[in-house]
Amino acid sequence: MRPRMLRTSLATVTAGLAAAGCLVAAGPAAAHDRPPRHACSPAVSLAGYSDVLDKTTHDGTYVGNLSALARDERGTVAALSDRSALFRLDARSLRPRDVVPLADENGAALDAEGLVTDRDGTYLVSSETEPSVRRYSRTGEILGRLPVPEALRTSPDGRARANGSFEGLTLLPGGRTLIASMEYALAGDPADLVRLQSWRRTGHGDFRPGTQYVYRTDPGLGVSEVTATPSGRLLALERGFTSGVGNTVRLYLTDRPGGGAALGKTLLADLAGCPTLGATAKQPQPNPLLDNFEGMAVTGRSKGRLDVLIVSDDNQNAVQTTRFLRLRVRA
Repeated sequence: MRPRMLRTSLATVTAGLAAAGCLVAAGPAAAHDRPPRHACSPAVSLAGYSDVLDKTTHDGTYVGNLSALARDERGTVAALSDRSALFRLDARSLRPRDVVPLADENGAALDAEGLVTDRDGTYLVSSETEPSVRRYSRTGEILGRLPVPEALRTSPDGRARANGSFEGLTLLPGGRTLIASMEYALAGDPADLVRLQSWRRTGHGDFRPGTQYVYRTDPGLGVSEVTATPSGRLLALERGFTSGVGNTVRLYLTDRPGGGAALGKTLLADLAGCPTLGATAKQPQPNPLLDNFEGMAVTGRSKGRLDVLIVSDDNQNAVQTTRFLRLRVRA
């Protein structure tokens, strides 16, 4: 999400600038019978963080406002800016290799929030303006657009609040089910009830609307990202901001979609409990490591844990940081 000071209370999120370009290593996770080294919780440990991209440019494009991540071709990670740019980053250094501009059918900018790399190498990108999900080629051409149920459209066309619709996007294992998560509740729904819309891939390769799920957030939080695990469950990132206090960022594991319309959840970690590893913040935070974390992707798996990469949206704000976290997650 790209808060513009008053778009949501998250807009004034702050985080300090750690040494730019420095990935702070925390070492491997320990055995399952004791808490892992640099633990955020028994299920999550912090493997490192990096501010290497903070307040940088690539080919004249500002590298920031990052709202989504996705595994890309071997050796790269796709990072989506909500200012209509898609970067392909080196998976190790996190530095950009190239940038692809994106736009809607009329050439207008997107409020791009969710990203999936499909099995054919094309990109599925959600924008919360309408909201919409479009398919783009590797070079940024629009190849198609998915149908969206009327109720999920932004008011006055539907019941979604402005800047509160499709924030997360993920493809379940097997590639047949796509899921987009709303950030906040629809008008008329309980404030803590968020909807997740699914699409099923047809025999022709396109997607048609499927089951709609509901997920309950913690009080005052919204869903900033969802990403599928190899088991078919979802990692859900819940986020909020309190002026004078800072961010709340919690990582949950949901039930497997398909077992019922309501998705239960299990807390994996409140990221305020992670070690700071020397990170600093320029405004109050429960933990100086915290920022406006918004994008997330599973990038690998080893020793029974998932490698999870998380990135913050700095809103092109001097008191916010484009920060990556590398997590090891038992899920």
